[in-house]
Amino acid sequence: HRPGSATMRTMKKRLFATTREGEDAFLYTLSNQNGVQADITNYGGAIVNLLLPDRAGKLADVVLGYDTLAGYETDKAYLGAIIGRFANRIAHGRFTLHGVTCTLSRNNGDNSLHGGAIGFNKRLWTAKEISSNGAPALELTYLSPDAEEGYPGNLSARVVYTLTPRNELKIDYSATTDKNTVLNLTNHSYFNLAGQGEGDILGHGVTIHARHFTPVNANLIPTGEIRSVKGTPLDFSRMATIGSRISADDQQLKLAGGYDHNWIPDREGDRALVLAAEVHEPGSGRVLEVFTSQPGVQFYSGNFLDGTIRGKQGKVYQRRYGFCLETQHYADSPNHPDFPSTELQPGQHYRETTVFRFSAR
Repeated sequence: HRPGSATMRTMKKRLFATTREGEDAFLYTLSNQNGVQADITNYGGAIVNLLLPDRAGKLADVVLGYDTLAGYETDKAYLGAIIGRFANRIAHGRFTLHGVTCTLSRNNGDNSLHGGAIGFNKRLWTAKEISSNGAPALELTYLSPDAEEGYPGNLSARVVYTLTPRNELKIDYSATTDKNTVLNLTNHSYFNLAGQGEGDILGHGVTIHARHFTPVNANLIPTGEIRSVKGTPLDFSRMATIGSRISADDQQLKLAGGYDHNWIPDREGDRALVLAAEVHEPGSGRVLEVFTSQPGVQFYSGNFLDGTIRGKQGKVYQRRYGFCLETQHYADSPNHPDFPSTELQPGQHYRETTVFRFSAR
């Protein structure tokens, strides 16, 4: 086959399993001409497998996940899933919008986390196989009814995953509402570029193109301050390994048990996508670049992984066996009017894009 021909870029569909509610969940395999393969389920929109070549061309699965649907149904770590309606934490599970107080389900102590008790990660999405410029793409849609988990408005959400010939996994998010609401969508994939289950991620080199971050309090809620990373262990403006400063005597690291903070990617002009972060795994040579339209990126070093998750191929996920780069708006934004707004009104279209670009060197 010649590169770029339709037969070289494909999508396959197979039954993953039947949910506890008796509905069929499917696994969709997107592949390109370079051997890259992404398996995505319409249960929670989770990226189940992601096969990538290393510098010698050897493939490995670089995302944490489960072999079975049952794993995702009982999962509490949000492995690979779409997060909504609101990624990250909302303090005290409430916010006020145009004078109306909205009370959310609280599932993280006093806070609402990642959409509440049953977030978008636990919903069965409607899947449709589409094509984007000849590249395989999977469209997932979900109608979140008014008052679901306490959020106002019937929200029509759409997420499209595209695997490009450039070894990019592109995620396009869009949504509309019929009432004033708030929205903050992301993907919660945990990466280990050496291969899932292949030890911790502390040797990965990270660059985050951000001069500022949002510090948090003891409940991991932003204080409202925008603080410079300069002179702190959160300064990744030059590449540093994840482990090099993760145990530093720093209040922010102690509060989060490592890295679990929102960085504010540097933006110049009105470019839609900026390069927010880069990660390099020296053993395999694999590189991840993260481009996004979102105003923030939550870098999380897998501090809450504790060895209780048995993942794919029986691998046990110990502390810091994966990292996340969750592109999103800032946590608790509805309670911080100075943060970029997460409000969505009727007639408006929510649109955000994130691109995970992979290579090896």
